[in-house]
Amino acid sequence: MTAATTTYLELSEEGGSAHKFYEVVVDGTRVTIRYGRIGEQGQSKASSFADAQKAHAAAQKKINEKKRKGYAPAVPGARSARPVTRRAITSRRSTARTAPVLWSFDSGAAAFGIFVDGERCWVGNENGEVFTLTPGGEVVGRFRLPDSVKCIVADDFWIYAGCDDGRVYDLSGKVPRAAYDIAANVDIYWLDIHDGILGVSDVEGGLTVIDHEEESLWNRRSHGDSGWMVRIDDDGVYHGHSAGITKYDLTDGNHRWHRDTGGPVLFGWQEADAVYAGTARNQVRMVDKAGRSDRSFRCDAAVYSCAASPDGRYVFAGDNFSSVYCFDADGRRLWKLGTGCGSAYSMQYHDARLYLVTTSGTLACLDVSETAVHDAEQGLLPQTVSVKAPPMAAVVPSSTLEVATDSSGGVVVECVDVDGRLRVHVVSPGFQREWNVQFPRDIRQAGIRYVVDGLAESARGGFYRVRGDIRRLN
Repeated sequence: MTAATTTYLELSEEGGSAHKFYEVVVDGTRVTIRYGRIGEQGQSKASSFADAQKAHAAAQKKINEKKRKGYAPAVPGARSARPVTRRAITSRRSTARTAPVLWSFDSGAAAFGIFVDGERCWVGNENGEVFTLTPGGEVVGRFRLPDSVKCIVADDFWIYAGCDDGRVYDLSGKVPRAAYDIAANVDIYWLDIHDGILGVSDVEGGLTVIDHEEESLWNRRSHGDSGWMVRIDDDGVYHGHSAGITKYDLTDGNHRWHRDTGGPVLFGWQEADAVYAGTARNQVRMVDKAGRSDRSFRCDAAVYSCAASPDGRYVFAGDNFSSVYCFDADGRRLWKLGTGCGSAYSMQYHDARLYLVTTSGTLACLDVSETAVHDAEQGLLPQTVSVKAPPMAAVVPSSTLEVATDSSGGVVVECVDVDGRLRVHVVSPGFQREWNVQFPRDIRQAGIRYVVDGLAESARGGFYRVRGDIRRLN
C-alpha cells in the first residue's frame, strides 16, 4: 500500500492581513484538504476518486492553484501564534454614593465591548460571548466567538466585534461572519471601522489601516506604545497611545497633528467635532479634530473609559475605583457616583442613559437624568432589576450557507476570479457591475452565485456592502 503524502502551504503577507494555511493529504484514492488561519485547526473536506492517479491529479491541481496565489511550502507550527494582550483587571470599591442603576446583566466574564442604539444593547466579554439586550434589559440574542471580544463597534447599519483570534466578525445577520482578518503579528488593543475602512491599534503603538477587501492601505508607528484608542471619521484616524493623541490622514496616513494628553491614553471616544481620551493621569482630555484646542476633565483616579453626549453638553468618565463622573462642556464636575458593579472598561451615553460594561462583566444601565442623579445623591435609588438570560443556544460563526432556489426579493451577486483574487460583483440589474461587493472571504467560491437581502453603496462610493443575510443560489 502506498503511504499517504502531505503538502502543507502557507500564505503570510508582511504588513497585510493574509495569514493562512492550506494542507492537502492524498491517501490512496482519498484527498483531504484542510485550510484556515495559521495556528488554528481550520476546516477540512474530503473527496474520493476512481483511482489513485486521479486523486493525485486532483490534489496537484489544487496545490498549483494555491501556489499561483502566493502560497508557499512551509513547516506546520514554525510560525508563532498570534500575540494576545489582556487588560489587567484591577478595580477598587468606590466610596461615593451609588449611581441610579435601572438594570444590570452579568455577562459571565470581564467585558470590554459595548454598543448601544435605539433598539439594542450589545456586550462582549473575555469568554468570547456577545449578548444583545433591549434598552429595557431583556436578553434577546447570544453569539459565541472563538476568543475574547476586544471591542464592539458600529459602522452605520453594521455591527462588528473585534476578537483576539485576529478576526473582526460582522454580527449584523443571523450568523456571525468573519469580515476582516488582521495580520498575525499585530497584538490587537483596539479597533474602529468607518465606511468599510478598518483601523487597528496595537501594543507597540502601531496603527494598521486596511480597506474593505482586507488589503493594507497604510501602517504607521506613533511615538508612544500601548495604543488603546483608535477612532476614524471621513477626515482622519485618531490614535491614542502612551504619548498622547496623533491624527493621521485617512487615505494616505500622513501625519496631521499630535497632542500631549499629560499621561497614557487608556480609552478613546469621538463625537462630530472632538475626540476624548481617558488617561492614566486622572483626567479626560478633549481635543478638537483640528488639533488646535483642548480641555481637561479632572477625576480622582486613572480613567478607564469615557463618553460624551452627541451635543457635547455632557462628558462622562469611569475610573479604576468603580466611580462614574459627569462634567459639563466647560469641564466643571457635576457629579460623581459609584457603579456598585466594578470599574467601567467601556461606556456609551444614549437617550439620558449611561450604559457601561465593567471589570466584573456587568452590563449596567444608569439613569443619568438630572432628577435621578439628584435623588441618588440623597440616597434615593430605584430598584435595580437583575437581568437573567433565558435558556438559548449561542450562535457561532459559520461558513455554511442556506440554499436558495429563488432570488426574488433579494439581490444576486457572483464570485469571480480576478487575476488570482476572488472578488464578488453584482449580477442583478440596477447596480454598477464593475464595483466589488464587500463579502466574507470564508464563503467565497469562484463561479458561485449568492442571494443577499440587500446592498448599500459605501458612503464614498466605489463598492457595495451587504445588508442582511446571505444564501447560496442553486
